[in-house]
Amino acid sequence: MTEEQLYSVHKGVYVPKSLHPAESLQYYEQFAFRHDDVLIVTYPKSGTTWMQEIVPLIMSEGDLTPVQTIPNWDRVPWLEEHRAIVLNLEERPSPRVFATHFHYGMMPQSFFTAKPKVICVLRNPKDVLASSFHYYGMASYMVDPGTMDEFMEKFLSGKVMFGSWFDHVKGWLSAKDKERIMFISYEEMVHDLKESVSKLSQFLGKSLKPDMIEKISDHCLFKNMKQNKMSNYSLVPEEFMDLKKSEFLRKGIAGDWKNNMTAAQSERFDAVYKAKMQDVQFKFVWD
Repeated sequence: MTEEQLYSVHKGVYVPKSLHPAESLQYYEQFAFRHDDVLIVTYPKSGTTWMQEIVPLIMSEGDLTPVQTIPNWDRVPWLEEHRAIVLNLEERPSPRVFATHFHYGMMPQSFFTAKPKVICVLRNPKDVLASSFHYYGMASYMVDPGTMDEFMEKFLSGKVMFGSWFDHVKGWLSAKDKERIMFISYEEMVHDLKESVSKLSQFLGKSLKPDMIEKISDHCLFKNMKQNKMSNYSLVPEEFMDLKKSEFLRKGIAGDWKNNMTAAQSERFDAVYKAKMQDVQFKFVWD
């Protein structure tokens, strides 16, 4: 099926119609943030599920009950998805934790007045591309990726779900009120998860002891999280996600793009990346 059949356009970016019907987008626009909310911001395939595991454990000070009994999409719901409407988010006690794939300029008005804390996860866009390629191939609500060459050109031009990676990242990096935004990379988490959990806990105002940091980090190791049915998407019906084609939680490593892209594709990607990111002063770990 084509983009026109599967996606709608919201504020200039594609969103899957089945996950983001008009009523859920309207709910998102009218959503009332609280100042003590926590918002996890990611471009798709940049570590969302990982953060949906880590942050609740930090907030609960290591209580595993939520992550072992509540599916991640209800535990830390995407505000723009259809599930948000039925979860009675307004009745959840503070501090609430949410997720979004939307760009900075797509935030509802209350976001700018309430000023919740934001954790923005960044990932090497080549790995985002590689992970997305496999994801598109197993999800029925996504347009078939075609060949890597075909998909890469769509990715580079922003004609994919949630639009341009470049616009998404540059928008959040240029956001105001930087003191309430923590930028962390997927690569940092892969390299030293305990240190990442420690930094996240400090940002969230939680003074966790070393043994608690150790407990949370161990549970959130990719190999362990992958076994959690509340997080690995094995509960999703096969008609929506065919995990026999590709696991949702696939490898959890940095640099897997090298196994998915040719040298020519890498050079093409680098040229576009250089042109689009030349005005960005932020130092990425993959540069």
